[in-house]
Amino acid sequence: MDPSQLIPATDPISVPWIWFEALGILTFVVHLLFMNAMFGGSIIALVVREKGRSRMHPVAQSLASKLPTLVALTVNMGVAPLLFIQVIYGNFLYTSTILMAVYWLSIVVLVILAYYLLYYHAFKYDVLANNRKLVMAMVVALFMVVAFFFSNAMTLMIVPPAWEGYFSNVSGTLLNLTDPTLIPRYLHFVVAAMAVGGLFVALLGYMQRRQNKDGEPQITIGLQWFTSMTLVQFVIGTWFLLSLKREVMLAFLGDNGFATAVFLVALAVSLLALYAGFTRRILLAAGSTVALVSLMAIVRALLRWEYLAPYFHPSDLTLQPQYSPLVMFILFLVVGLGVVAYMLHLYLSAGKED
Repeated sequence: MDPSQLIPATDPISVPWIWFEALGILTFVVHLLFMNAMFGGSIIALVVREKGRSRMHPVAQSLASKLPTLVALTVNMGVAPLLFIQVIYGNFLYTSTILMAVYWLSIVVLVILAYYLLYYHAFKYDVLANNRKLVMAMVVALFMVVAFFFSNAMTLMIVPPAWEGYFSNVSGTLLNLTDPTLIPRYLHFVVAAMAVGGLFVALLGYMQRRQNKDGEPQITIGLQWFTSMTLVQFVIGTWFLLSLKREVMLAFLGDNGFATAVFLVALAVSLLALYAGFTRRILLAAGSTVALVSLMAIVRALLRWEYLAPYFHPSDLTLQPQYSPLVMFILFLVVGLGVVAYMLHLYLSAGKED
């Protein structure tokens, strides 16, 4: 069967597609930063050794009360990029999520469970005693499963030939397990989360040090995670690159000038981030990481274009101009981001007077 026959018809859009693509990348970067801090922070809180049953490791202590808030921010900041990708690639995303509907819908339940467990871990720490690690292990396991389902959905949507699996599995439990990019893509995501989670821990220590508190344990352990996971990411990233279809891989290795340039700049910025981590320049590490996440979000969009090139490009969408919704969205986005930034400032400064 011709895979293009399985692709649903597109809907018209109200403004040029580049607006949706750009805003999707912007909001996705914000979502990624919160999500990586949440996911990576949870893994670090699980792995770090505690000093004893009655005393928290300072890293675990600094993370315990912040992880539930990070979950809330991650979920809220994930709405906009999901909506933008649905506007442009809805006929692909909806199809992939319907094919794996059982797993896709379960994500809501899994995230809610993880959210409640994090609150339970934070406020019942002493009561949990020896079970505290078990609770955090459950949280990490839930996040790992959610990440795996998302990786499946994002790979399945860009490979229409895989949709033919529906004819042998109509139960809504189709996963893209035969795709050679699935595992490296998934690990690329997990390792990146651990790196950013480490940076988040280091930033918590940096802020404590500025408040004349002992933030050295957080800084040391956080930067160790950041640098080690960034090094691992070079290996996983190479695997991911080599797992791509040949024509897609070559697009980032010279065949497509823009894609190659973005990829090379991202590689250079990753080296800068690694240098900043090894030299304990926390703010430089943070700035270069934000830049790197932004560049990788662009690479992700370019990768999607390359995979869908035989079937679709956003420029194919029919334009029916109506700009007022875009203006309203941008206004509310600016105000909303300002409010979130102010809330984070208040939240992170909550203990300053203590």
